[in-house]
Amino acid sequence: MSTSAADQVVPVPGLPCWVNLMVGDLSAARTFYTAVLGWDFRASSLGGQFLVASAGGEPVAGIGAQRPGLAPPSVWTPYFAVRDADVTAARIRDRGATMAVGPMALGEGRAGLAADRDGATFGFWEGPALAWLPGEGSAPARIDLQTRDVFDAAVFYGEVFGWDAGADFDIVHRHDHVVVERSGRAVLSLRGGGVQTSAQAHLRPRWLVNFTVDDVERAVVAAVEAGGSKPEPSAASWAPKGFSRTLQDPDGGLFTLSHR
Repeated sequence: MSTSAADQVVPVPGLPCWVNLMVGDLSAARTFYTAVLGWDFRASSLGGQFLVASAGGEPVAGIGAQRPGLAPPSVWTPYFAVRDADVTAARIRDRGATMAVGPMALGEGRAGLAADRDGATFGFWEGPALAWLPGEGSAPARIDLQTRDVFDAAVFYGEVFGWDAGADFDIVHRHDHVVVERSGRAVLSLRGGGVQTSAQAHLRPRWLVNFTVDDVERAVVAAVEAGGSKPEPSAASWAPKGFSRTLQDPDGGLFTLSHR
């Protein structure tokens, strides 16, 4: 997840520490996200088939070439920092969710990929990581779970990642959603609206990654011109003020945009 040891920090356990997208055509994805979000790319410590996207010199996300069996196709996937990958994997299985990959050694850490009880894909990471947290610097503005049952999901993720065990952040329960905050800033939220039986992927339970831009409408135009699309109705129709558009890249990856 980094290019050198100097880049690395110990991420906060229980919080997202990175987002990845695995694609069928790495070159095409690089071209698309450069056109839409203005990202630069550099090689990572995981080899030439996994790139680190950056904006203003700060890391934003990872995009890699799919390897059969090791990643879901074209799904933006958040990775949560954990102290012990084996313990996390056991918690996931014990709570009726699915371990898809790992835990396995990857670079200087260990990673796992799973799906929660409603099918939303997420990952976890044990080890050093890039200095990165949603809402800070060039990282995504926030990561949001679109789920079937908000409070069932909150219990699941809380137990898997130990959110109630003296964590260095706050869990705020509102009347219809749950927000995880650090230093008063929202890092992620759990919200309703996911329909498990929907034939449309963007309406099913999933994690949504929100990126910020200076001009949302200009980014939407650039996305369409680069081969992307605008799924309707919006997967983020429930989203709070500031979430402006949901887009789909040419490989099917969904993400949301808001004004910086």
